[in-house]
Amino acid sequence: MFADISFPISSYQIFSYKIPIKIKNKLKIGMRVKAPLGSRVVQGIVVDIKPKIDFKGQLRSIKSLVDDKPVLNKDLWGLIKWLSGYYNTPIGVVAKAVLPESFSTKYKLKTQLYVQAVNKNKISLNRAKAQILIYNYLKSKKSMVPVQSLAELCSSPTNVCRKLFEKGYVKLIEKEIVPDLDGIMLKSIDKKIKYTNYQKSAINNVCSSIDKNKFSPFLLHGITGSGKTEIYIEAARHAISQNKTVLILLPEIALTPQIAGRFKAIFKDSVALWHSRLTKSARLWTWKKICSQEYKIVIGARSAIFSPLNNVGLIIVDEEQENSYKQDSPEPRYHARDVALMRGKINNSTVLLCSATPSLESYYNYITKKFNYLYLPERVAGAAYPKIHIVDMINESKENENYGELFSKLLIKKIEKRLLKNEQTILLHNRRGFSPIIKCYDCGEIYLCPHCKIALTYHKYGSFLQCHFCNYINESIPKKCNKCSSYNIELSGTGTQKVEDLLIEKFSNANIARLDTDVAKSRKSVTDTLQNFSKGEIDILLGTQMIAKGLDFENVTLVGIINADTGLYLPDFRSSEKVFQLIYQAAGRSGRGKIAGEVVVQSYNIDNPVIQAAANLELEEYYKIILEERKSLDYPPYSWMVRLEIRGRNRKQLESSMKIFNDGFKNIPRGIQKLGPSFCYREKLKDQYRMQIVLKSKKKSDPTGMRLHKYYKAHLKNKQNRFLNNKTRLIVDVNPVSLL
Repeated sequence: MFADISFPISSYQIFSYKIPIKIKNKLKIGMRVKAPLGSRVVQGIVVDIKPKIDFKGQLRSIKSLVDDKPVLNKDLWGLIKWLSGYYNTPIGVVAKAVLPESFSTKYKLKTQLYVQAVNKNKISLNRAKAQILIYNYLKSKKSMVPVQSLAELCSSPTNVCRKLFEKGYVKLIEKEIVPDLDGIMLKSIDKKIKYTNYQKSAINNVCSSIDKNKFSPFLLHGITGSGKTEIYIEAARHAISQNKTVLILLPEIALTPQIAGRFKAIFKDSVALWHSRLTKSARLWTWKKICSQEYKIVIGARSAIFSPLNNVGLIIVDEEQENSYKQDSPEPRYHARDVALMRGKINNSTVLLCSATPSLESYYNYITKKFNYLYLPERVAGAAYPKIHIVDMINESKENENYGELFSKLLIKKIEKRLLKNEQTILLHNRRGFSPIIKCYDCGEIYLCPHCKIALTYHKYGSFLQCHFCNYINESIPKKCNKCSSYNIELSGTGTQKVEDLLIEKFSNANIARLDTDVAKSRKSVTDTLQNFSKGEIDILLGTQMIAKGLDFENVTLVGIINADTGLYLPDFRSSEKVFQLIYQAAGRSGRGKIAGEVVVQSYNIDNPVIQAAANLELEEYYKIILEERKSLDYPPYSWMVRLEIRGRNRKQLESSMKIFNDGFKNIPRGIQKLGPSFCYREKLKDQYRMQIVLKSKKKSDPTGMRLHKYYKAHLKNKQNRFLNNKTRLIVDVNPVSLL
């Protein structure tokens, strides 16, 4: 017998090996093995098993098995090959991303030794004081206890317990240490739901699609509070009844505990949770159980799309418009939404892309009839949409003669009203830290990260300056300017830490909690905060975009958006779209229960069409305007795009390399545009200067994007581009979500 094996190398080639007799009956397609490759023994994946092959030369043999169960089926292998070609990444690199080397189906949990006393009428321990002490303590306990817990009674409890065991005084048992998988889910109950007619129609359409066993993409566009999660649950229930499995992708870890809790309440132990905040043991244990097909539903962040489930019948991408679905680094630089669509196509699955504010790409695909469209225009249980108030912070500052005031009179009044009524408030401020800029007001010097051309953010708690791009930390806070020696150094701008301090000062009797990436570093902090908020133990929840989407708390009757203008004027073609979506989504957290809600939107640009449209919840009108803008500029969704970025430590060397690289672009096909070369907006990140060229191809003349892909790949194969491996590095970003 022979096996074809693929290795994590920069090659598409498959290699054939003999199968040793000792593993002949164990080996299956999709298992990982170790086999000789050149002078090394390398881990690879079995992609085929054959009784004979045509090769007449000498074949080498497989050395050993890595797994005891298949971790890859033909569908997942097909997805790996597509990822490699589409995102211009070596197939071995893709395989390593999908199937990390550290994971194995042979993984075993660590064990812990437990001990329990055996009742004896007579004790004969011959003055063994430690043994007597331990035995008497164990007799007072009615159950088994960990041996390690006895360390306070003696210096070597394991040796003492083993001696007691040999004498027949105790029982010893090894128990597996099962990682805490439920601690990161919010407690939930199975609600009794009365579906709206729109929900019923959506459920029927999705379930009917699942039954057809054909690839079918849907855009589920439901306003905030319209009950999209209930549709997920019913669709998942139907898929499982058809002996199919379900993948659910979420963009933020803050959303994971609440939705996971809802699914756990209904589907019990058939639900697996998958994201980066799981401990290593929890990830290994969960992955092994997914490979064993013990789970029917996997819920997680973008990498969950690679879960080795069999017979996937339904894929749900919640908040599909979010940029966090895009993998920026390392390779492959994939977008989980696009990968979900391709996995659905390979698996003949139903794919549900869901949002209250769809991405323009998905909205365009609905308009052009590529996606089936489901619309939920009303909130469940008769809940009304919140009343929106727009506050002009320029006029507010003039009236109060206090420029830079964070909270308008209206917002303060509304918060006070909620506190009196025991109702809850969510405040959005999409900038973390205390102050985003530390500046000399005499010469204008701004303190920048030494590795990035980015302003350092001051963090009050811990008292340090941090770069939010490379995580560089400087614990030395400057007292005078390094440039002009002035002592007139001040903190400028406002982050969530500063907002929190001001809230505590203004509302001293309120329970206030902050939720941003600084707070959410531990895996349970997000869950604990949201759990306490759901119990009503927190009056005001302050946070960044983590709290703007997907969360559902019935007692939240006020949402305040402290600075709606954040990010509005970034020089990126998606900036206005992202600001609109963030404001619209945040507003939707208010009034989801029986009590009517309100939203206060604070802005210094109240006449800006983005602010007006978002605050008035005018999605269709705004999307028409922005689609026309994109069409006139040939930007997505009317074009395909590839960003070719070159990075290097030496600025002059980078410019020289980019000139040679750019000179190679000749005979550009009609319909393909080249923008640049130019320095990126964020010119230097992580000690690397950055320049880019952007290629665009009109969908009208290049419907599948193949002309663009063929052209740029041919250019990358030019001999003149080999210099990029020395002092400079090329980054290929297919369908970039940002040009910053």
